[in-house]
Amino acid sequence: MLDKKVSDLLNTQIMKELYSAYLYLDMADYYSDEGLKGFENWFYVQAREEQDHAMLFRSYLLNNDEKVRLLTIEAPDENYAGLGDPLEKTLEHERTVTASIDSIYTAAAEIRDYRTLEFLTWFIKEQGEEEKNSTDLIKKFELFGRDAKGLYQLDQELMARVYTAPTLILD
Repeated sequence: MLDKKVSDLLNTQIMKELYSAYLYLDMADYYSDEGLKGFENWFYVQAREEQDHAMLFRSYLLNNDEKVRLLTIEAPDENYAGLGDPLEKTLEHERTVTASIDSIYTAAAEIRDYRTLEFLTWFIKEQGEEEKNSTDLIKKFELFGRDAKGLYQLDQELMARVYTAPTLILD
């Protein structure tokens, strides 16, 4: 059985991961409306990954005989000022998610919940990758996205991104 505070934080993280999926679907729709199918694809894949993350947290709770509480997920209320705006908001959002996972890790460390610490280690690494991917995309957009031909090529590159299910093994 998990500590109540840790269990509550894990349940809240499910909602945060599902909100991330909503947010990235919103961004995918924005890029679809702008005719940038590669950017749309990149964010659609991102949304699928966030759904997977929520399911991993859910499974971890269930595997530890904890009740899953599905919390309300707010709809994204974003207005994008231009093509680069969602990219900046993505990095900001990923940093918020990283801070949330770090707070769960801290709570688990305080009570020496080693199983939860081990579980969260994968997410800490994943968040490092998420922030780097976001930063790299911003840099590419700044270099190439302001020129029509460069934007087209970057859009084509992003079209090649494919969804890959996570490989975290739960016990």
